[in-house]
Order: sequence, then structure tokens, then C-alpha cells
Amino acid sequence: MSAETPGSATHSAKIADNLHALQQQIAHYCQHYQRPAADVQLLAVSKTKPAEDIRAAFAAGQRCFAENYLQEALQKIQSLQDLPIEWHYIGAIQSNKTRELAAHFDWVHSVDRLKIARRLSEQRPAEMSELNICVQLNISHEASKSGATLEQLDTLVDEIMQLPGLRLRGLMAIPAQADALEAQRAIFAPMRQALQRLQQRYPSLDTLSMGMSNDIEAAIAEGSTLLRVGTAIFGARN
Repeated sequence: MSAETPGSATHSAKIADNLHALQQQIAHYCQHYQRPAADVQLLAVSKTKPAEDIRAAFAAGQRCFAENYLQEALQKIQSLQDLPIEWHYIGAIQSNKTRELAAHFDWVHSVDRLKIARRLSEQRPAEMSELNICVQLNISHEASKSGATLEQLDTLVDEIMQLPGLRLRGLMAIPAQADALEAQRAIFAPMRQALQRLQQRYPSLDTLSMGMSNDIEAAIAEGSTLLRVGTAIFGARN
């Protein structure tokens, strides 16, 4: 076994080091932007990574993991069922996926239309706690990305709030790429403003799922509560 094989001691130590460095970085930005560090949670995006990597991150203290591909995620959930992991789904949702999502995940971030929310509501097993969901916004108006528009948001939120078995937590976005900090902040700012506006009617909303490996600072500056980070923890995607 080579030193950097997934599951090896060296590889596991690297993941632990990456997590520690990331937590320090998050704490630094929270202090800089005068936010309590406890308000910003790290979500480890483990898509394409083996279960051994997730186990290593768990051993280093990480508890929340996100997956993009349902079948891959279900295999990992099965093989890691001995660990009390909080599983988040952040991928695109087709209607035929909702039953498995409702049965196996704690959070679904990518709800972009009422039909999907209704199916998740109907299919959430009665013995399970409410499914935490976020409405995905297409904040950069990209044709290639899913998400509701800001114009659709109020109506969609009002309708989702009536559905049993779901707990609407807030908003999620996958914004267009930008390199400069101010450009990144300008993209994230409408998300913060949209959540603040919704909170006037629904004070229970508490989540902004935004920010990835390359725009953590901007996301924290604009109010993110959940950072979805993969590469900075696990290395380049397989």
C-alpha cells in the first residue's frame, strides 16, 4: 500500500490536518467579520471519495457529510451505518429519487420546485424526524444550473411551509465562479438579503448553505451558516 492510498495512516492524517487547517481558517474569517464561530458549520463534501476517507474525517471530528450522487451516497450510508453521521444531499433531484432521499438523509439542500417538496413530504417515513430542507436558488441565473428564481421564492416558501414531515431551514445556492473577493461577495449578497426578508415572516429560517473551497471568505462575510467544502478536505476530486 502506498503512503497516500485512501484509508492509509498517512492519508488519514492528511485529511485530519486539512480539517484542522480549515477550521482555523473559518475561525479567522468569523473573527474578522465579527461573526460567532459557532454560527458557521462545515459540511464535508465527500462525493467520489471512498467511505474510508469519510471514516478518517469522522475520526478527526467531522460529523456532517454531503453527497451529490444518490446511488453512490446510498452505498456509503450503508457501509458507514455504524457511525452517527448527519447526511446531507446537495445534488440535483429527479422525481424518481425522492423516496430514497426522504428515507436516508437528514438534510436535502437542492429543493427547487414544489413538486419535489411535496414528494419528500409524502415519502418521509412517519417514524423519522422532520427532513431538513433548503430551497435552492439559481442566484446567478445560469441556464446550466437548477434552482428557483428570486421572483418565485416567496410563493414557493409559503407553500413548502404548509407541508408536513419537512422543516424548511433556509436557502442554498451554487453561484457562478468569480475570483475576486468583492465579486464573490456581490454574488452572495442577494442570498443574505433574501433570507433576511423571509425571516421577517418565518423567524425559524436559520440557514444559508453557500460557500465552497474557493470562496469561503466571501461566504462567511455574507452570512453563510453552512460551508460545503470538498477539495480543501479530501484533495482533488477523483
